[in-house]
Amino acid sequence: MDFRSVQFCYTETLATKDLEQLRNLFNHSAFWAAGRRFEDLAKAISYSCPVVVAWHGDRLIGFARATSDGVYRATIWDVVIHDDYQGAGLGRKLVETVLSHPHMSSVERVYLMTTNQKQFYERVGFIKNETTTMVLVNQPIDGSLLRQAEAAVQRS
Repeated sequence: MDFRSVQFCYTETLATKDLEQLRNLFNHSAFWAAGRRFEDLAKAISYSCPVVVAWHGDRLIGFARATSDGVYRATIWDVVIHDDYQGAGLGRKLVETVLSHPHMSSVERVYLMTTNQKQFYERVGFIKNETTTMVLVNQPIDGSLLRQAEAAVQRS
């Protein structure tokens, strides 16, 4: 297959039909993102910069997004290339496109989390980071605690 016509684009939003393609891409090629809801995808995209999509004609075949303060820290999220397109250097191009965006290009440290693609990211230039080992899994907030916090904000 000829991948030279694959286009990498920055975007701020995706149309509903494109969100459907993104959800299908996640369901097919990203076990860690299967089953995501349209509303949540749209929200995550709206809070991310840059967002990069890869198109082969009218088919969405790649996606990645990042969040960044533009100076000190950034994190890359949700990197995926459709299974049919893997092994042709498109994943590398996708990550490089994210990293070359002005919000990312001069950041001191760029983080990412991955479950089974460590070797791929090492080939792109990432190194293992043994010092960042904590995560907070957000749990639903107890209603009484939420009301107390809201009352404290109103008093201040």
